[in-house]
Amino acid sequence: MSPLPLNFWSAFVLRGLGLAFHRTHLVSGLLCLESMMLSMFVGLTMWLIENQTPSFTAVPIIMLTFSACEAGTGLAILVASTRTHGSDHLHNLSLLQC
Repeated sequence: MSPLPLNFWSAFVLRGLGLAFHRTHLVSGLLCLESMMLSMFVGLTMWLIENQTPSFTAVPIIMLTFSACEAGTGLAILVASTRTHGSDHLHNLSLLQC
């Protein structure tokens, strides 16, 4: 495997580990998700450039669109939880209180 895709996949895995182990704030989880989507976007774009497949050129743009929708939804959840609970700490959120 060449070094460039290895860097993007290792960035994806490290962001996934950051999402799994650093669960104190909702903002940190959203940043990890966004960086995972960014590394997937760059990796998919580089793969399409290397293989020169013109039929799948819209796939990275569609994935980037879904990433923007996910970011907007995450920020809406962040604002709603901050207004109701007073902070974005994940230990304050509980499904039993809803």
